[in-house]
Amino acid sequence: MKKLMYSSVLYTILGLLSGLFYREMTKAENFSDFSQLNIVHTHLLVLGTIMFLIFMVIEAQFKLTKNKKLFNSFFYIYHLGLLVTVAMQFVNGISTIKQLSVSPAIAGIAGLGHILLSIAFVFFFILLGKNIDKK
Repeated sequence: MKKLMYSSVLYTILGLLSGLFYREMTKAENFSDFSQLNIVHTHLLVLGTIMFLIFMVIEAQFKLTKNKKLFNSFFYIYHLGLLVTVAMQFVNGISTIKQLSVSPAIAGIAGLGHILLSIAFVFFFILLGKNIDKK
C-alpha cells in the first residue's frame, strides 16, 4: 500500500513542478499559443496522483498486492507508460515553444507510452477480477 501512496506523492510533486516549468518557460519565451506543455501538469496530476489514490482505495478493499507478480507487472508498466507519455509531451511542448521541428518519432514514442498504459490497465483489471472472485 505504501508503494501506491509514495507513487501518488511522486506524481503530485512532478505535476506541480511541471506546472511551474510550463508557466516559467512560456513566460520566458513570451509564448501564448498551445503546446503539449499545457497538458503535462494535468496528465501527471490525474493519471499519477489521482489514479494512485484510487488504486490505494481499491487495494484497501481487495488486497491486490497479495498477487505480487501480477501487481508488480501492473505497477511498473503503468509507471513506465505514464513517464514515457509525459516525457514525450515535454519534448514536443518544448520544441513547439522553441519553434523547433519535431520528428514524427516523438508521436510514435508517445503512442508506445499509451500502449504501455493500456497494457497496465489490462493487468489491473485481471488482478481486480481475480481478487473480486476471492471476496
